[in-house]
Amino acid sequence: MDLANFFIQLLNSVQYGLLLFMLAAGLTLIFGIMGVVNLAHGSFYMLGAYLAWSLSALFGSLSLAIIGGAALSVLFGLALEWLLFRHFYERDHLDQVLLTFGLIYIFEELRSIVWGDDVHGVPIPELLSASIPLTDNLSYPVYRLFMSGVCLALAAGLYFLISKTRLGMKIRAGAFNRDMAEALGVNIKLIHAVVFALGVGLAAVAGMVAAPVASVYPNMGSQVLIMCFVVVVIGGIGSVRGALIAALLVGLVDTFGKVLLPQVAGMLVYILMAAVLLYKPEGLFKQ
Repeated sequence: MDLANFFIQLLNSVQYGLLLFMLAAGLTLIFGIMGVVNLAHGSFYMLGAYLAWSLSALFGSLSLAIIGGAALSVLFGLALEWLLFRHFYERDHLDQVLLTFGLIYIFEELRSIVWGDDVHGVPIPELLSASIPLTDNLSYPVYRLFMSGVCLALAAGLYFLISKTRLGMKIRAGAFNRDMAEALGVNIKLIHAVVFALGVGLAAVAGMVAAPVASVYPNMGSQVLIMCFVVVVIGGIGSVRGALIAALLVGLVDTFGKVLLPQVAGMLVYILMAAVLLYKPEGLFKQ
């Protein structure tokens, strides 16, 4: 592998890792703060991709589609939390698993009814359709850099929200000691609703940003769900910082594994997870 190819694969691994972080951050927030095992998280990624396809055709702009789709997905998350998840916070994890597993099938059937079972493509905006030449024969798409930029901006915003704002302080207090925070006047139900909607919004935006590259197709959420859980387990359940570092590690291992060791590439991420758990059973970072 020459230097140019190495640089391209490095950019691909960072972009993939940042996309995984957007998905895993919502998943680890929902589990770490609310204690809910959400197997339907991949369905929110799929929802975002289909919203990008529908709204970009409606508005004629992917940027407007992402903004509109993000708002719709947050509202959907608030409604879903109010209708279903709010009643399962005190229930056993098995009940939560059964609920969210059933939601996967419900969302797939609704997807089939509303959008059909065909594979769709989302066009890349003309402004972002160019490529940056690296050598005479190799170039890198501008849109992939745009994806990385969006993910970095959202990661920075999430860090600022959780670490530097009053709402973030309440979120951290509710995660650390829910009963004490509630006794001090924190509206835990509202905090849970905001966290769940935020998790849904992050997953949906990840799907919208990835749609022009990955296409839009049935059952696409199930493929990313397993990798999201791997990232959460490696990083440490409930740790957003751990999710970021684990996502970048998984991106590096998966991308370079497919290039350098294609015969065993499918195993490498799970070998990494096993190695981390042997050394640190709680993950790289505690909650």
